[in-house]
Amino acid sequence: MALKSFIEVRPDSHFPIQNLPFGIFNHGGGATSPPRPAVAIGDYVLDLSAIHSAGLFDGPLLSDSDCFHQSNLNKFLELGRAAWKEARATLQKILSSADPALQNNASLRQKALLPMDEVQMVLPIAIGDYTDFFSSMHHAKNCGNIFRGPENAINPNWFHLPIAYHGRASSIVLSGTDIVRPRGQGHPTGHSPPYFGPSRKLDFELEMAAVVGPGNELGKPVDVNEAADHIFGVVLMNDWSARDIQAWECLPLGPFLGKSFGTTISPWIVTLDALEPFACDAPKQVPRPLPYLAEERSKNYDISLEVRIKPAGEEDSFIVTKSNFNHLYWTLTQQLAHHTINGCNLRPGDLLGTGTISGPETESYGSLLELSWNGTKELSCGKASRKFLEDGDEVIFSGLCKGNGYNVGFGTCSGKIIPSLP
Repeated sequence: MALKSFIEVRPDSHFPIQNLPFGIFNHGGGATSPPRPAVAIGDYVLDLSAIHSAGLFDGPLLSDSDCFHQSNLNKFLELGRAAWKEARATLQKILSSADPALQNNASLRQKALLPMDEVQMVLPIAIGDYTDFFSSMHHAKNCGNIFRGPENAINPNWFHLPIAYHGRASSIVLSGTDIVRPRGQGHPTGHSPPYFGPSRKLDFELEMAAVVGPGNELGKPVDVNEAADHIFGVVLMNDWSARDIQAWECLPLGPFLGKSFGTTISPWIVTLDALEPFACDAPKQVPRPLPYLAEERSKNYDISLEVRIKPAGEEDSFIVTKSNFNHLYWTLTQQLAHHTINGCNLRPGDLLGTGTISGPETESYGSLLELSWNGTKELSCGKASRKFLEDGDEVIFSGLCKGNGYNVGFGTCSGKIIPSLP
């Protein structure tokens, strides 16, 4: 019999009992109501501090832990997969239609189950470090074709290791936060000095990001076949990019001001356990990876991704791309294993971005750089057209797995561009 919650969940909801993503919420504000952990269930959030205080987390790993009385999820992440499974099993049990513990306790339901539209979500984790990978072959090929031509579209090293750079953790913000158009330098024209001013080529990047659970000790790499135990879950991520600033600055050390001004993530972390029914084989890797990257099973997840743009002044948003997480060439576990192979120590709450997720078709490209082919084509957005983002534009990501009679979704990840500071 299919698992069913006693809470009514709409058929198109992203948050049925099969999902139960984790986040941090605030209700009422002020010192009397600090941020605290929750899971999403239908149109409600379930306050995990209230559930723990009521003694319903009675398993050996969580009964005496204060991880659900924290203002972020880092302490829970550090406990590892056994504790995550214990929490998921407990929550699915008490939310099921067959269990009376919460269903028949009116006072606890009133305290612990809060309408989602009455709470404010905040960043779910304290992010100490953020790394951004470059793991989509289609995106890498498109970028190479644009800037170097088809003869040298993808550098030879790309097929041997997951390429990445160290991002800026301090400018990671929650969905719904406005993004100020960045200022910086751009390519000079002729013999003039470099352009300085607001970015003229502001872009989105359709990404997802792995949230690190238990870290590893400095000097001790994580085995690729054990890397999944170090990944708590996944969020949607828009790693905004100022293409003109980035193009001028990136040689020889790579992105800096063109990327560090803002990165947006969705509020709910969908666990790998919730995604497991949607696991699928990753693309065949040629040449075969070196032994430390060779997985017993190399897998991705079938997550449909969509990007909408709501142009400035318009009431409607318009789909500009549809992609899928399964287009990634390098898997999450390979990314994490490679990150640690030199002895680098990851910590709970670290964020590992996948890089832009583009598919093979034009309509599945994951950035305006590709969709407009670096500004040489117009992209239709209803009555408006775009090459790059304009002030007032809102970009909305969504992600969804389609199960048998239910969805496992991520909600949305959105941000609006506001004008550059004077």
